[in-house]
Amino acid sequence: MNDLIARIVELDWQEYFDPRSLERGFEYAGENRLEIKEFGQGRLIAQCKGSGRNVYNLVITLEGAASRWTGIRCVCSCPVAINCKHAAATLFTLTALYDELNEPKKQVADRLNPQLENWLESIPKPAPVDEVQHKNTGTCLLYQLAPDAYSMRWSLEVYRARVTKKGDYSDIKPLHSMDEILRRTPAYMHELDIKLGRLLMLSRPYLSYGSAFQLTGEAGAEILQLALKTQRLFFDLDAGLALNPGPVRAARFNWAVMPDGNYCPEWLSNGRELDEVLPLKPLHYLDLGNMQLGVLEPGVDENLAIHLCGLPVIPADQVAMFSHRLSVVSQVIPPPRELTERVVDTLEPQGCLTLGSDESYVYSQTDYRRMPILEHRAALAFRYDTSLVSGKGTEDILFLNGTETQRIQRKPAAEKALRKTLTKIGFKTVNRKTRALPASAGEMFDLPNDEAWLAFVESGLSVLREAGWDVVIHPGFYYDVEAVDGWYADIEESPGHEWFDLELGIEVNGERHSLLPIVLDLMRRQPKLLDAAYMAERDDQERVLVSLGTRTHTKVALPYGRIKPLMATLGELYLRAPEGDALRLSAPDAARLSNLDALPLVWQGGERLRDFAKRLKDSIHVHVPAPRGLNAELRGYQLEGLNWMQTLRELEVGGILGDDMGLGKTLQALAHLLCEKQSGRLQAPALAVMPTSLIPNWMDEAARFTPQLKVLALHGAQRQADFTRLTDYDLVLTTYALLPRDLEVLQLQRWSVLILDEAQNIKNPNSKAAQAARQLEAGQRLCLSGTPLENHLGELWSLFHFLLPGWLGDSKTFNRDYRTPIEKHGNAQRMQHLSARIKPFLLRRKKEQVATELPPKSEIVHWVELSDAQRDVYETVRVAMDKKVRDEISRHGVARSQIIILEALLKLRQVCCDLRLVKSAPVTKAVKAGTGKLGSLMEMLEELLSEGRRILLFSQFTSMLALIEEELKQRGLEYSILTGDTLDRRTPVKNFQDGKTPLFLISLKAGGTGLNLTAADTVIHYDPWWNPAVESQATDRAYRIGQDKPVFVYKMIARGTVEEKIQALQLEKAALADGVLQGGAGAGWKLEQRDIEALFAPLPG
Repeated sequence: MNDLIARIVELDWQEYFDPRSLERGFEYAGENRLEIKEFGQGRLIAQCKGSGRNVYNLVITLEGAASRWTGIRCVCSCPVAINCKHAAATLFTLTALYDELNEPKKQVADRLNPQLENWLESIPKPAPVDEVQHKNTGTCLLYQLAPDAYSMRWSLEVYRARVTKKGDYSDIKPLHSMDEILRRTPAYMHELDIKLGRLLMLSRPYLSYGSAFQLTGEAGAEILQLALKTQRLFFDLDAGLALNPGPVRAARFNWAVMPDGNYCPEWLSNGRELDEVLPLKPLHYLDLGNMQLGVLEPGVDENLAIHLCGLPVIPADQVAMFSHRLSVVSQVIPPPRELTERVVDTLEPQGCLTLGSDESYVYSQTDYRRMPILEHRAALAFRYDTSLVSGKGTEDILFLNGTETQRIQRKPAAEKALRKTLTKIGFKTVNRKTRALPASAGEMFDLPNDEAWLAFVESGLSVLREAGWDVVIHPGFYYDVEAVDGWYADIEESPGHEWFDLELGIEVNGERHSLLPIVLDLMRRQPKLLDAAYMAERDDQERVLVSLGTRTHTKVALPYGRIKPLMATLGELYLRAPEGDALRLSAPDAARLSNLDALPLVWQGGERLRDFAKRLKDSIHVHVPAPRGLNAELRGYQLEGLNWMQTLRELEVGGILGDDMGLGKTLQALAHLLCEKQSGRLQAPALAVMPTSLIPNWMDEAARFTPQLKVLALHGAQRQADFTRLTDYDLVLTTYALLPRDLEVLQLQRWSVLILDEAQNIKNPNSKAAQAARQLEAGQRLCLSGTPLENHLGELWSLFHFLLPGWLGDSKTFNRDYRTPIEKHGNAQRMQHLSARIKPFLLRRKKEQVATELPPKSEIVHWVELSDAQRDVYETVRVAMDKKVRDEISRHGVARSQIIILEALLKLRQVCCDLRLVKSAPVTKAVKAGTGKLGSLMEMLEELLSEGRRILLFSQFTSMLALIEEELKQRGLEYSILTGDTLDRRTPVKNFQDGKTPLFLISLKAGGTGLNLTAADTVIHYDPWWNPAVESQATDRAYRIGQDKPVFVYKMIARGTVEEKIQALQLEKAALADGVLQGGAGAGWKLEQRDIEALFAPLPG
């Protein structure tokens, strides 16, 4: 076995493995993972433990004849299979075993005591001094100097070889595992080899392998000197001549002229060119004639000398220029050729301006959009003849003219004047680093803003050029703009007029560019352009830069006066992902074409649609005379409403007349129908759907103002008798309650006009009334509503789903694009866009805008303190309801807990009104409740009635009105009452209007709409409700056209209770309606967790 191991060790087996396998194999050997299983003639079998529980089988075989083994083959069962780390571990183990077996055994008699034995073994060996560092025979390391033809550097290559009996070397092979043999330090490694090996490993970059080590700096020189001491340093191993230390030599740098005229750098020593110069610290020379290596003293700075070693040959045609440039940058290095010099002091500087931009991106912290960050620079330099300089220096400029160097003297005063020209334009110097232009471009300047840059490019640039400046536009300069030659608009309408394709564009340099992709990219880059408030602040002459697409770097500057109508027309693009150059729009979208009137467009096609847009825009200004026989003089705004409805009918679209309560929506609708009758267009009856309580009002107003119209109230148990006579009438009246029941009959008739009065009754699109209304066929659909939006935007969508199906998308799309962003996130941009979209089909006027002759209206909050009994019950109910609501929210969330929340709030509101409304309140406490809000009301009524006031008293709870009735009867006060149970509605209204009763009790649901009660001068809201529009409707029973007395509105609020919190939430809802319907900047309303906590907060004190 010892013989087999010896044969393996002698084969220098490490050269068969890569460095990584040797490194890992050495670690495995030290961890005792190997087990030798079998020895044989020229073969060894072993097992090695791998990672985890893996065990691998190895077979190591010697190759060649038994008398002379020439190689070794290692096969393993691991995935690598051949010459793996497991095989290397096995061979390292065998090598260690061989060293152990061949260690000489000391005889016991030859041994000293341990102390003496230890001292003898520790005697340090004398340091070798220039002795031959190898044995007569055996293994040794050889070192060879090798130049790198590409980098002008030198490397030291390490080889392992066998020393023959003759003293020469055989089996010379590169050593790839210096780190490995340093760990093992085999016997042939001498002290110098070990020290040299360590220095080589320290100089090697991390993760570098191989037998060559690059020599640099002081470390390279030290390594070279150690290698010389081994007397095994060669320049050419094949020649077999070792290098010897040479003396220190002095040298100087020189230029040699070659036969082809090129100049070659060289080092001379004693007048003779050195064979090689190694760029180390210090420099070393190589004298191949004497096979000497020594230190070289160059006579110049050491770093400069190293740099000179890398100087290439100078081509003949570049010698003069190189000599000139070298003389400019260095006075130490002699140039290849001496040039004559001439001083030039007559040149004046020319201003040179280079313009450049850099675009980077950051992510917005608010909406996480990728936002561009732009940086622009103008670099100032000065040209003297063909030389460019920059900065405020005064050093001369050296310029080569043929074989003559011209020394051009700079003119600081002239340069200062050119610099001042830029500062007058508005440029300021910038020292901050930038990627817009390279630093070599010159002294950096910037302008304060985009508008200043645009103004400079459009006007200032030409002024500079005319003044003799040289202006260079760097590729990618952001403000490299072109002029717009013209604007165009192409419309292609579908055969059935259901939709049309709109393409808007501009012409630049004779080429057409569609604005659809351009505007879409602009909106993504600058979302602020979607903000109406931001756009309103922009002056029409102010400009924004627009890129014409990815295929070209061309840009144009468009004034905001042109951008504004584009945003109004195409602003919804950010909700879609349109493709192509044209935008496909539905037919009602033609209303937005009027926004483009401000653009100098050349139109092609779409004449009908453009006429539609113009007429819709001017609809309220078109003069339509009041119909003959109308027994009323229409006010100016009412005549505009008539004009608007007539135009919508002509354009075959519907709309919402959303005037405030009391501005005469019913009269305007009747006038519209009378116009249709007199023009002969009323070929089929019109149908008006309304709450039951409004039928008497419509009958009265039709008889009073439009007696020419034959009106049928399709109402009551006997209405079936009129089903066959519908076409005998001009106008049929029905109710929301009866509409689904009579749908089969009403569907058979095609109605000329379909009117929904108090159209908020179809705010739930899934209600039976809403579904039935959408199934009716009519030539025109109209909605009348003073509150088209009461609680949320879904109600507005339901109205438009009836008027113009698909105009606001389906419910899911509408919620995604508008309702969620507006109500949950308060997105003002979406609100402004929605307002603009519905504007052509919504006519809404407020009293303060049109009814300026109305007397003043005063709103007063009348604070009420709860009685002690009410406070006790309020807290009991509040605690119970608070827990119930919180439990529900924790299970289902706020959005799905609305019913429970409203139920809880209802109970608290009832406590505030009167304890007798609360079923769970103790009887004793309920009896004493008269000291609370009801008692305060009675005091107020007695005082107001004694002043001769005529009062409307509203409450949501009919049971509360019953309690108030009892109190009034006990006090002998006269009153009228109207609730949902009142069958004869006309009598109480007439009694109050005629002055027979001074007080009118009205339930909010039954009398909050449709009544004209201008005899009242005081309105009392006994209990507040969420919706401010509902309260305003009720107030408008008195505060409407025809009112000639100041109106006082009292809101009775129990202090510190849920009623006070409702007041705050009412303001938020009013802001939402104003923002959408009036195009204002109202905030989105949403009931959040904090609102619920406030509503259920305990009473103060």
